[in-house]
Amino acid sequence: MNVIELQSVSKVFSIPHERKRTLFHWLSSLGKGRYEFEPLYALRDINLEIEQGEFVGVIGRNGCGKSTLLKIISRIYRPTKGTAKVQGSIFPLLELGVGFQPEFSCKENVFLYGSTLGFTRKQLTARLDSIIEFAELERFIDAKLSTLSTGMIVRLAFAIAVQSDASIYLVDEGLAVGDSDFKEKCRQEFIRMKQQKRTMLFVSHDMAEIEQFCDRVFVMENGQIVQRGAAREMIDFYVEGRQSA
Repeated sequence: MNVIELQSVSKVFSIPHERKRTLFHWLSSLGKGRYEFEPLYALRDINLEIEQGEFVGVIGRNGCGKSTLLKIISRIYRPTKGTAKVQGSIFPLLELGVGFQPEFSCKENVFLYGSTLGFTRKQLTARLDSIIEFAELERFIDAKLSTLSTGMIVRLAFAIAVQSDASIYLVDEGLAVGDSDFKEKCRQEFIRMKQQKRTMLFVSHDMAEIEQFCDRVFVMENGQIVQRGAAREMIDFYVEGRQSA
């Protein structure tokens, strides 16, 4: 059963450019806007289907449309054209830690950030100890977030996010957190999700992670899926393309 299905999806943004300010242009453009806009196709005619329980990777250069694709599926963005259908509860692990308040304690931020991710206070209260333990921040539960390192803050964000019981996860560089020991803990969490037949769409620049977790891989370029197939084959296709570019 397909739990994610996109049909002819495009997403167009408008890039503003300030108009030239010569005297002639200023006189001739009275009553017109200060900016003119260039269309940017972040996604162009995307078609894909993802079945329940699949781990699917998305790879490509920066700016090729990977993150926009996840935001379309998670309904953060609406497609300019086409349809995006999702069946099941969806949880986006995107931009970890956005919404944290540095002058609040770790404990207070668990409730603040968790609420933005859709958790109830009752759920967060029940899971508080496991969140702090997973993030390895037991000593810092009452410390202000501003006193912690960047790595510790991202660990806390990830520890809150993985508490979700959603059936579909959208992950943007989700394992690029913490030191090697914490990354291994995150990998084990992904293995658990895969054993539970969760569905995941996984964006990463780490080809080892893509090969380890993903059943299929989409290669993106200039807002389009240019190739799709088994993980190892798609990694080779992508790496060879970069070397020949």
